[in-house]
Amino acid sequence: MMAKRTRNPLWRFTGVPQGAAFFFAYLYLPIFVLIFFSFNENRQATIWTGFSLDWYGEVLRNDDILAAAGNSLIVATTATLIATFAALVAALGMARSRFRGQDAVNAVIAFPLIIPEIVTAVATLLFFVIVGIQLGLTTVIIAHTVFCIPFAYLPIRARLEGMDKAIPEAAADLYANEVQTFRRITLPLLWPGILSGAMLSFIISLDTFTITYFVAGPGATTLPVYIFGMIRIGITPEVNAISALMLVVSILFVSLSFAVGRMRR
Repeated sequence: MMAKRTRNPLWRFTGVPQGAAFFFAYLYLPIFVLIFFSFNENRQATIWTGFSLDWYGEVLRNDDILAAAGNSLIVATTATLIATFAALVAALGMARSRFRGQDAVNAVIAFPLIIPEIVTAVATLLFFVIVGIQLGLTTVIIAHTVFCIPFAYLPIRARLEGMDKAIPEAAADLYANEVQTFRRITLPLLWPGILSGAMLSFIISLDTFTITYFVAGPGATTLPVYIFGMIRIGITPEVNAISALMLVVSILFVSLSFAVGRMRR
């Protein structure tokens, strides 16, 4: 009997464990340091003098921070709803039947994922200037909506690809029309993908800085832009506290998006 062949795990190769450890330390250690110093009672962000939650209280009592957070929630919620609806319509249209140039259309939809964000920001700003749209909260919502469509589209499209094609056909055999088939079969099966795409779009919009910085007008300051303005005059534990709160929200939504995307029913 031939011996069963086994592959050596990747970590057994020379240098791989050390390289992986360095990578994760470089990527995540600064985040842990930021969270640690957000509990520092000293106003000097890098000098630890004792544990305190006062800076989180300062964040919650700062009207400017709360206003910026409110703008972020308005933009993220509106952009998510519009982008998810547009992505759902696009995914359903793309899955309905094959047509010439479909691969090109898929590439165009996913194009914002590979274009540098600074390029998208400058191009969007030029578009608003040429069209004559005054910069403000509306331009931020428009820019975020367009930017979030690919993030909502991909989970929905992946969910459609994994659906059994015989199910809609069986519904048609039972005399269900297209609206009934969509409402009672397609939509419930797509719901995890829709929720996953929506949550991913929400957190992408909430964290987007570059595009917002270029297209935001007076009174349209979002939380990332406000944080950027704060660190220009020095990093304080208050900045660390805001960043830690945003990190918690981001992790929560990304985790929920991943969990919902894995739902089978």
